[in-house]
Amino acid sequence: MSTISQEQSAVMTPPASRPFPQGFLLGAATAAYQIEGAAFEGGRTASIWDAFARVPGAVINGDTGDVACDHYHRYRDDVALMKDLGLDTYRFSTSWSRVRPGGGALNPTGVDFYERLVDELLDAGIIPWLTLYHWDLPQALEERGGWTARETADRFTEYALDLHDALGDRVHHWTTLNEPWCSSFLSYTAGIHAPGRFSTGDGLLAAHHLLLGHGRTVRELRARDASLSLGITLNLTGAEAADPSDPADRDAARRIDGQFNRWFLDPIFRAAYPGDIVDDLERVDPDAVARWREAVQPGDVATIAQPLDALGVNYYHNEFVGGRPDPNPPTPGDAPTDRETGSPWPVGHDIHWHERGLPRTSMHWEVQPAGLTALLERVWTEYAQPVGTALYVTENGAAYDDELVVEDGEPRVHDTERTQFLLGHLGAVLDAREAGVDVRGYFYWSLLDNYEWAWGYEKRFGIVRVDYDTQQRTLKDSAREYRRVIAERAMTPLPPQR
Repeated sequence: MSTISQEQSAVMTPPASRPFPQGFLLGAATAAYQIEGAAFEGGRTASIWDAFARVPGAVINGDTGDVACDHYHRYRDDVALMKDLGLDTYRFSTSWSRVRPGGGALNPTGVDFYERLVDELLDAGIIPWLTLYHWDLPQALEERGGWTARETADRFTEYALDLHDALGDRVHHWTTLNEPWCSSFLSYTAGIHAPGRFSTGDGLLAAHHLLLGHGRTVRELRARDASLSLGITLNLTGAEAADPSDPADRDAARRIDGQFNRWFLDPIFRAAYPGDIVDDLERVDPDAVARWREAVQPGDVATIAQPLDALGVNYYHNEFVGGRPDPNPPTPGDAPTDRETGSPWPVGHDIHWHERGLPRTSMHWEVQPAGLTALLERVWTEYAQPVGTALYVTENGAAYDDELVVEDGEPRVHDTERTQFLLGHLGAVLDAREAGVDVRGYFYWSLLDNYEWAWGYEKRFGIVRVDYDTQQRTLKDSAREYRRVIAERAMTPLPPQR
């Protein structure tokens, strides 16, 4: 945990003329269910998100990913767009339901799509960065227990090895999981994401089996090809006490840090779950902890703690919390619909979010570039540096209410806030490097406006606008500025306006 001064928090514009080091990767990221569409084409069967999106009230407007950005049919045009932007690398996920429909036998048609996508990227000079799991578990596996079942970790490893058989000769960077906190506690405990369960015990089991699947997959891929770059992506936060001198506020920050960050960092890097959070959980839900203890078998944490080449850090905002209510609390940012949901914080009792006057995105998330610098420094010092694991910012982005305008017959989106967000956080990454952090790349989230999970199509994170009716792509000003930064390989001042 770290405390960031108000002066640091307000910094939005990076210093001028700062070069990126040689080999530093500048890219963008997407996820299969959010952009591909073609939900039931080419042999693909339902995922948990196909099922969850059809639950009344689960997703804003009842939106589904059936079409999304139609990337399945338009991937060549989208890769051409990436090339035009000058991206060094593109982080994408593969759909388990496309590759192994229902979690069962291999689907050659589904694999062929990813082979064609990877070949298109390589032909464009773009490094493919593959994520195996971005939350879209086959619904058939969910009906057999989902991530609460140990079997799912076995099926995940089989799916990963199938993809390596097909793509291992062309894909060097492999990420096992994206944000397991979301696909466990947000999904199995809070019910906000698919599959929409409400159980502390289920969330704990899901988290453990996700990590077990990660460790087994890393071990098997490493045995096949020691030259691969293998890693996992975690969404991490800086848990800040509203008043660092107040024991209740410090304890609130400790519990957020423990449930959000250390529940995943500690087993991955230290082969142990955080004991203080286990104790907290045991006090509030001893039955859930008993189920979890039974699930953690001898050797599991050693399997989870496989050596990694890369840790992906997804950063959007920090958590500013206290042990007492704020008289003027911030607008909640984690309830996408009116549907009743639970809390993703099993030991979140008496934790209250506080307002501190920072700018906010349309998700009501604080904008705090200095928080990214502090987070990277903390993760590097406490976890990655001792074992030589490089860091990458694998997601960082902001949703704003963009407006499309036509100027001289050309569609434009003047997303000034997103452009400043992008530049501020790129500057924050350079600050971390100057502080000695081995951070080697940055991926903006997202390349395209897309299906934003329980928010449906209401929130736009992309640097490229997508008209969901026509599928027309429009470069926003943020994309044009990112293209300039990539071309110059430096953070330089904007040219004078004429």
